[in-house]
Amino acid sequence: MEIMKKNYRIKTIISLLVCLWISALSISAQTVIKASIDSVHIWIGQQTKVRLEIAADKDKQLQLPMVSDTLMDGVEVLEISKIDTFDIGNERIQLKYDFLITSFDSALYLLPPFKVIADLDTVLSTELALKVSSPEVDTESKQFYDIKDVRKPPFALIDYLPNLFWILAIFAFYALLAFIIYRMIRKKSTIPLKKAEPYISPHIRAINRLDTIKSGKLWQGGKMKEYHSEITETLRVYIEERFKVEAMEMTSGEILSDIKKHSSADIAYDNLKQILILADFVKFAKYSPMPDENELSMMNAYLFVNNTKKEELKEELKTEE
Repeated sequence: MEIMKKNYRIKTIISLLVCLWISALSISAQTVIKASIDSVHIWIGQQTKVRLEIAADKDKQLQLPMVSDTLMDGVEVLEISKIDTFDIGNERIQLKYDFLITSFDSALYLLPPFKVIADLDTVLSTELALKVSSPEVDTESKQFYDIKDVRKPPFALIDYLPNLFWILAIFAFYALLAFIIYRMIRKKSTIPLKKAEPYISPHIRAINRLDTIKSGKLWQGGKMKEYHSEITETLRVYIEERFKVEAMEMTSGEILSDIKKHSSADIAYDNLKQILILADFVKFAKYSPMPDENELSMMNAYLFVNNTKKEELKEELKTEE
């Protein structure tokens, strides 16, 4: 009989332990929301924090409390902190964040509970109380005065220096503008203009340049390439000004082809052809011409310029000047 009683007691204890373990598991798996407040009593305009702590399983979809700019009439939300997430073990997490609140009406407020939705379950926090008081004003022992009129600060020159600087700058700008307009009307420049150089015909410039090359005696000093390059460059410049073609950018063949179109250059075409072909041989084939060939290029250059020159009328020279 006693053995049966002992077995019954053991079975009862085991059943209670199993029930407690199952209830502990069910509680640990629940979603919990806890609300607290830093100070339950504040003065009008003071601030305090409401803190929320939410614990839930990691696999649950949580919908946190929706907080706008007010918790209730008379209680304003100034700031919402970021949410801090902690792993508390057993596949559970904890969320923490704060609301900074204030009130400008003295009253005793019962803040509504905060609601969190976990999957299909809705969990509410406890209600919080907040007392907002107005400071007491001693109107008997203290004397009060009316608001004073706006007083002008004492004069200080340094306060007006920026404005004075801008006034002087604007005055200087308009003075300079007026001076420039006056000089333009009077057609007088404040900067002396450089005297215009007298007009020189293209063929005269070319002849002068050929004289300089000839007196330099380049080919006599072994500078064949420089000698023929300067002759051809002088003729290219002359051709551009005389025949209005871009000779400096053309090849020798292109120049000869273009010159052939001008009837005024027929008599000097062969002279130019000899100069350009010999210069190309010297520059690109490293040909070393004989002395009489060098002299022939210079002579043909003079002939080409003199045979193709254009005599400008005095009226045209005056117009160009």
